Amino acid sequence: MNPESDNKIVWHFGVIFVFACLLFVALAVVVKLSVSVPAVNADRAALRAKALADLRAAEATALTTPGWIDQDRNIVRLPIENALQLAAQAARNPSAARADLMARAEKSAAPAPKSAPKPSAFE
Repeated sequence: MNPESDNKIVWHFGVIFVFACLLFVALAVVVKLSVSVPAVNADRAALRAKALADLRAAEATALTTPGWIDQDRNIVRLPIENALQLAAQAARNPSAARADLMARAEKSAAPAPKSAPKPSAFE
């Protein structure tokens, strides 16, 4: 092959590449200018602030009050202070604490008991 024809091919590909890049930038600018993003107005900001406050209140309640996580398996949620007190009491007798922990782990990992099947609407 002729080195001059190779240079012409490379030059043509370069020009096509530059043209494609400019076309891409132009399309990106057109899309950016034609699509309008709604501003966050006061109502939307108030709604988001209320949702955040509700979420934080639910998290604080979950951290400070006891409740059921899975009643079928007898798994409860304890406040942090109570859980720390129970852990400190269990640390006084490590062998009993380990046996209790193993029993609770096996119980919580067991499959949940099957609930009664719902009656059919056609019966």
